[in-house]
Amino acid sequence: SFIQVVGSMDAHPSRYCATVRVQRPRQEVIQDLASMVRELLIQFYKSTRYKPTRIIFYRDGVSEGQFRQVLYYELLAIREACISLEKEYQPGITYIVVQKRHHTRLFCADRNERVTLFSAVTTRLIPFNLKAALNAFLCLFSSYRGTSRPSHYHVLWDDNCFTADEFQLLTYQLCHTYVRCTRSVSIPAPAYYAHLVAFRARYHLVDKEHDSAEGSHVSGQSNGRDPQALAKAVQIHHDTLRTMYFA
Repeated sequence: SFIQVVGSMDAHPSRYCATVRVQRPRQEVIQDLASMVRELLIQFYKSTRYKPTRIIFYRDGVSEGQFRQVLYYELLAIREACISLEKEYQPGITYIVVQKRHHTRLFCADRNERVTLFSAVTTRLIPFNLKAALNAFLCLFSSYRGTSRPSHYHVLWDDNCFTADEFQLLTYQLCHTYVRCTRSVSIPAPAYYAHLVAFRARYHLVDKEHDSAEGSHVSGQSNGRDPQALAKAVQIHHDTLRTMYFA
């Protein structure tokens, strides 16, 4: 499995940096998240000479049955990354799960409302004694063909005390910063970029396995599945860290 985290490198935000890891399959929790967040925080400081006062974390690919486990581990990992840089550094963290795999569809009763922003927001207390979560369906884009599928957002933790309108506006604006499209997209740009990083890492791994297969004819063995070899295959070159090579 490829684990990728993308972080903004400016205040807009429009420029991003990525870090990639390989971990064992069928593990939902990001095992090396503290190290990955620490790398991105260092890159942000090198780019802006400022430390982030707020961290807004859009997490993709988590089912509702895994909310408690993933939030508990990854929230602590983000805190650990901040404290490892400076003991008193504790920025506010907002942890948001983005879901696209659902069967909810939205239809406008009035045809004149087809190009407007639609949101269905409810606030509820999730059943495992966390803070009050914002549970929202947001359709932040207009579809030129077919039926638009809204994105489902669960705000599992919010130290920054966003209101529903503020969260909706932030997410809406992030959906307009995707560099491959002149229109708005269905999920925030950082979440899309993370998928692009995963696709690129998969290509690197395929090239690694191809080279190992060619070498195995000579050496009689292949180290293509060695963990260290896999990690080296997807490692980003130092000169590429500050560029959006994935876009």
